[in-house]
Amino acid sequence: MTAPGPPVPPPPVSLASLGARYAGLAGAVLLAVAGYLGGALPDAPLGVTPASIWRTPNGPATLSCWLIGTVLLVGAWWSLREGAPSTRWAYVTAGLWALPLLLAPPLGSRDVYSYACQGWTYAHGVDPYTVGVAAAGCPWLDTVAPIWRDTPAPYGPVFVLLAALAVGLGGGLTGTIVALRVIAVAGLLLAALCLPALARAAGVPARRAVWLALAGPLVGVHLVAGAHNDAVMLGLLLGGLLVVVRRPGRPAALLLAGALLGLAVTVKASAVVVVPFAVLAGMPDRYTVRALLRHAGWLAGGLLAALLVTSAVSGLGFGWVGGLTHSGDSEQWTSPSTAVGFVVDYTGALVGRDPQAVPVVRAVALLLLVGVLLVLWWRAWQTLRGLNEEAGCPRVARSRVALHGAALALVATVVLSPVFHPWYATWPLALLALTAARTTWFVLPTAAAAFLALPDGTNLARVTKAPGALAMTALLLTVLVRTTRTARRR
Repeated sequence: MTAPGPPVPPPPVSLASLGARYAGLAGAVLLAVAGYLGGALPDAPLGVTPASIWRTPNGPATLSCWLIGTVLLVGAWWSLREGAPSTRWAYVTAGLWALPLLLAPPLGSRDVYSYACQGWTYAHGVDPYTVGVAAAGCPWLDTVAPIWRDTPAPYGPVFVLLAALAVGLGGGLTGTIVALRVIAVAGLLLAALCLPALARAAGVPARRAVWLALAGPLVGVHLVAGAHNDAVMLGLLLGGLLVVVRRPGRPAALLLAGALLGLAVTVKASAVVVVPFAVLAGMPDRYTVRALLRHAGWLAGGLLAALLVTSAVSGLGFGWVGGLTHSGDSEQWTSPSTAVGFVVDYTGALVGRDPQAVPVVRAVALLLLVGVLLVLWWRAWQTLRGLNEEAGCPRVARSRVALHGAALALVATVVLSPVFHPWYATWPLALLALTAARTTWFVLPTAAAAFLALPDGTNLARVTKAPGALAMTALLLTVLVRTTRTARRR
């Protein structure tokens, strides 16, 4: 047996990569400064506009730091979209960028205050699925955005339990916000642990997957500084997928994966669209209907167990399902279906009509979403059956088909949902980073979404309603025309 040779040193880091690292770090520092000058602080005024922010004493400095910081962070992330110099380098850089934002006030949204009040509501014996935080008497009500003060919690029992835990550990508002941020970071750390193994299973460079999924501007601003519960959902979702990919066909692994995916669903229900593709990822080789039903049964058993146990432990039952209907109370053109509804309403107003098209178009989009999800799953199933007939087809090819189907399912969910917030783009981002052959088509809209919010939580979509709706509808029509032409050529 020959002795192993000396370890191969990593390739040298280019000046361009170092420039991207420190440009992004400077951007993160500027965003943190913008947070202290005019972020989503507890006593910040609500319902302001960019013009009113500019007229405040710190307004010009706040908006300047925010804009320059966002440009630097987005530009640095974009410049290495094909992959960082190494996986370790990507981890270190993402950590450096997250550090200033970890120490900043809440940025880009006031949702973390809603989480705090919902946790307080549950901790004080009130059902957050039947009573809004205003009626519950939350002492921090003034920090919550007005639109969410009277609506039930739209999150599952696992996150309500975590929010109540944060209230118990934190004591006051500041401590609760810190605890919620620690929970969000824990979700990101779980995702970070899963990414390299999932990248190997899908046959893509881990250095690219880690960079795209963790170093993006939406991750630092909204998942770290904003402490959004999407971070917890992503960590559990990637954990469940990793289990089925590493241990395909094993009942114990399928049960565990189903439980992790069930926990993800009980944080945010949108994670459920990944479950059918997780079944495909957990099938070892023979893609028959009988094998499909067997593996689906094991995974569904773990998922249902997680749903039943968490609903019972919380004492809230399945009341959280009804709270999902209120997630669409906000109407913004960033949701394509809502934008089309706006345009129809504007057109009707020109002829003296009031079509009230937004709820109708949203309902049509949700029906379309069901159809798209079925088509995506069927295509993945047929592709896997075809691969199964090829002699010597590697496992990595089959895993990539299932994971890419899950990624496209999340893309469809984000595009066709009634509401879109910038941090929703992080859902498909992680899986696309693991499976997509080309990156520009999903990195570009993710980068654009980073400019939709201001540090105090002001959503620019609310102050650009008409032009934004027209632009989104035009973009949607352009994509449909190009997609149709491409399909005909094929």
